[in-house]
Parts: sequence; structure tokens; C-alpha cells
Amino acid sequence: MAEETLPKHHRATQSEKLVIAASSLGTVFEWYDFYLYGLLVSNITAHFLTGLNETTGFIFALGVFAAGFAVRPFGALVFGRIGDLVGRKNTFLVTMGIMGLSTFCVGLLPGFDMIGLAAPFILIALRLLQGLALGGEYGGAATYVAEHAPEGKRGLYTSWIQTTATLGLFAALLVVIGTRAAMGEAAFADWGWRVPFLVSIVLLAVSMWIRLQLAESPVFQKMKAEGKTSKAPLRESFAKWGNLKLVLIALFGAVMGQAVVWYAGQFYALFFLEKMLKVDGVTTNMMIAIALVIGTPFFVFFGWLSDRIGRKPIVLTGCALAAITYFPLFGALTQAANPALAAAQRNAPVRLVVDPAHCSVQFDPIGRNVFDERTCDIAKAFLAKAGIPYAAAAWPRDPDAGVAPSRTQLLIGGRLVLEMDDGTLLDPATRKDVVKQYQATMQASLGAAGYPARADPAQVNKPLVIAILTALILMVTMVYGPIAAMLVELFPSRIRYTSMSLPYHIGNGWFGGFLPATAFAMVAATGDIYYGLWYPVVVAAATVVIGVFLLPETFRRSIDD
Repeated sequence: MAEETLPKHHRATQSEKLVIAASSLGTVFEWYDFYLYGLLVSNITAHFLTGLNETTGFIFALGVFAAGFAVRPFGALVFGRIGDLVGRKNTFLVTMGIMGLSTFCVGLLPGFDMIGLAAPFILIALRLLQGLALGGEYGGAATYVAEHAPEGKRGLYTSWIQTTATLGLFAALLVVIGTRAAMGEAAFADWGWRVPFLVSIVLLAVSMWIRLQLAESPVFQKMKAEGKTSKAPLRESFAKWGNLKLVLIALFGAVMGQAVVWYAGQFYALFFLEKMLKVDGVTTNMMIAIALVIGTPFFVFFGWLSDRIGRKPIVLTGCALAAITYFPLFGALTQAANPALAAAQRNAPVRLVVDPAHCSVQFDPIGRNVFDERTCDIAKAFLAKAGIPYAAAAWPRDPDAGVAPSRTQLLIGGRLVLEMDDGTLLDPATRKDVVKQYQATMQASLGAAGYPARADPAQVNKPLVIAILTALILMVTMVYGPIAAMLVELFPSRIRYTSMSLPYHIGNGWFGGFLPATAFAMVAATGDIYYGLWYPVVVAAATVVIGVFLLPETFRRSIDD
């Protein structure tokens, strides 16, 4: 569509404001439900997984949380198809109902002590329903708002939908914090953790009532009146190369990079501060919250800007900036949040000398192996748990060139501080005491070299940390603000709901949702606290290359066809 045909001074009508508000409110509610599980994972572990040991229970609980991300693309297929067959409004009313009732049922679900193994299995089923519902919600809300928006305003209108994930997380935090403060920690741990889940039934009722006031999308009504709705949206979307090609371009040339920037800029930054830099949880949450408050309006700003200069340059610029700046920004974050750790890294780098054949892959899905029979495992596990960055080198192959490979050496600042012999661990009766001695020596040596056990609150440069976090979130707003309008405009109206939902949820559910776990595994495997950043950097850079050459610009397109 030519630029001169766009309305220059269109003001949102009351009807359009209601569409934006109702769609956004409903999506906030669904994100509230989705993230509530993550905020209360420790309580869920304690009540539903008490038949397992602590480590296994927590791993299982995190696995259930991840399951919600894993099934989102399947929800996109199921509800995207329904949305293109029967309409946008009714479909996202259904997804909202499923999400709300699933969340409410978690609050009512009896614990492991009452119904045994049925408790975790029912919990898994409810979490899967949540993921399926979220997979259908976003595409419906974005499509519905975009199809109500006037030409030249789609980026601005749909950008309000893009704020909802952050607002949903805020809402969940506020309810959890308020409930905990009102009833005290003991009562909250006992039964009060259920209240935020039960409150969702009230939010569900309000959101459903508001959305019931809305009419069906005018674009869908027009298609239905003319008999142009799709009879087989899945086949049209994915079995025809012309449209499938657009789906793949949208995934790899836009959404894949958007997803890793979104999760790295918010969730991985939170994880990095708390787990790697050892900043206390309260301070971390406070600084992240302030940065989110500063950054959230820019979702709307970049949505508005994309109506003027295009979606593609903003999204790809955000991905490019992330690829270029993540390593220096996270390095600066270390200096600002834990300067003692940064100084120790520079002045006294930690190095292990090991035989790789005597090191285990420290992954244990059932939580029973403590990895205490080899000194390499003991050293790596201790350093990883303490958040100490290290480099590992292998013993020379020449047996005359060094100590036998059944030993592990710990060097700090180039000085040998500990040599551990696997032979000292052979006797199970004395192994526990020997391991404690090795760990105590490592702890003392690291402390003497300046490695702090925790970040000193007085040394945390909070304004600088908030500024760095805000920079990360601004990149999030660049890639996420225009993405809904772009996806809506890429696909024809008869299969729009289906076609846009799948790449969005594969990108955000899989590439983005699994980023924290993947990046942490990379750090644990190498000992380099920055190594996990290669995942978002490489994915974002790949998106830039693919997007530059293959992703079409869409902001002047009509979406009525």
C-alpha cells in the first residue's frame, strides 16, 4: 500500500481502545498464569514431589515448567486451525478458559501426601494444558488487534500486546509478594502458596466478561460473508511451498533471533546476576524490576516507529546490537555487580589440569549420583556450584612430561594450590572426609585469592547495573515491539492465525524458552561464565543474515486479503 493512502491523524476510537484493552488484559492474565508456576516452583516441589529426594524433585519440577514451553507450538497448530475455521474471538475465549481453569485447579490439587504419584502426573497434565492454551492465545490476540487496527497503525496497536508478558510477570510477582507478606512465611509455605493460583478464577471471570463484549474481527466477518474462509488451514499453511517458505523465513529470519534476545535480556540476565555473580535475590529482583519499568514503554515506541520506517530494520537492528554487545555488556555487568569477582578473574585466574578420561559428564536426571569418586568431578562440581569461572587443560600425553593422569591440579593465578589424587577416594569409608578436606582447601585458597562467596551489597553499583539491564531490555523492546504486526502482515487472512502462530511459538517456546537451561549447561561444561552467551549471540547473528536477504518488509501491506 502506498504511503500517501495511510491516514495521518487517525485517533483510536472507543471501540478500538476496547479491543486493545480487552485483548491485552486477557493476554496479561494468561502470562500471569504461565509464570506463576515458575515463581512458586519450590513450593510445588515441596507439596507435589515429596516422594522424591530434593535434587530429583527440583529437577522434575523444572522439567514440568519447561514442558509448558515445549507444547506451545502444538497449541499454535490446534488453536490456530480453529481460529482460521471458526473465528478469532471465540478461539481465544477458549484458550483463556483453559488457561484459567488449569491454573485454578493447581490451587486445588491435593498433594503427594494425599494422593501419591497421581499428584505429579495431574500437575504435568495441567501444565501441558497451560502451554497449549498459551500457544493459541498469542496468535489470536495479535491477529484480532491487527485486524481491527487502521492502516498505518498496526505496529502501534499490536505493540500493546507485546507489553503483556512483562506485565503478566509483574502481576504474578505482586500477588505472590502480597500474599506472602499478608500471611507470613510459615502459613504461605504450608497452604498460602495456593492463593495466587486460586485468585486466577477471579481474573478469569473479569477477563472473560470483558472479552465477551467484543465483536468478531471485521476481516474474519468479511471473509465469512464472502465464503472465503479456509477449509483446511493446516494444509494451506504448511503443505503449500509458497506459504511454508514464508513460515520458515519468519521463524529463522525474525522470530528465532527475537526469542533469544527476549529471554537473554530478561530471564538470563536475572539468572546471571543471581547464580553467576552471587547477588542476593531481593536486590536482583529489585534492579530487574526497575529496568523493566524503564524499558516497557519502549515496546509501544518501537511498535509506533515501525509504522513509519518499517518492521524489518528495527527487528534486525535489535538482533545485530545484541550479537555485538552481549559479551561487553555482561562483562560490564560483572564489574558493576561484583567487582571483587571481576578483580579476582583478572588477577588470579583459576585453572584445572585434568585427564578428560577421568572426568564425568555431570548430568544425572534421577539425582542420585553425587560425582565424588574422581577428583576432576569434585573440583568441577565445587567450582560450578560456587560460581567460580575456570579454564581446564588436559595433562600432556607423554607420561614423562607430568604427573600421572589420576590426579587433578588446581592452580590460582598460575600457582599450584592443591593437588588431588583419585587414589584417596577409593575407600568409601574415608571418601566423604577426604572430599570435605579438598573442598575446604579449595574454598580457603579461592578466598585468599580474592574470590568472594557472595557479592558485597555495599559494592554493588546499582545505578550502573540498572543502566546495563535497561540497555539489554531496550534491545528486547526493539525486537519484540514490531514482531506481532510483522507476523500478521506476512500471511493471508484466511490462514493468518495458523501461519503466524507456529513460527512464533517454535521460536519463543523452543529457541527462547530453553535458552536459560542451554546457556547454563554450556557454562557448566566449560567453566566459562560467559560461554553461554554464545547461544543467543550466534542465533541472533544468524537471524540478521537470514533476515537481511530473505525477510520481506511488510509495513505497507494491506491485511484484508
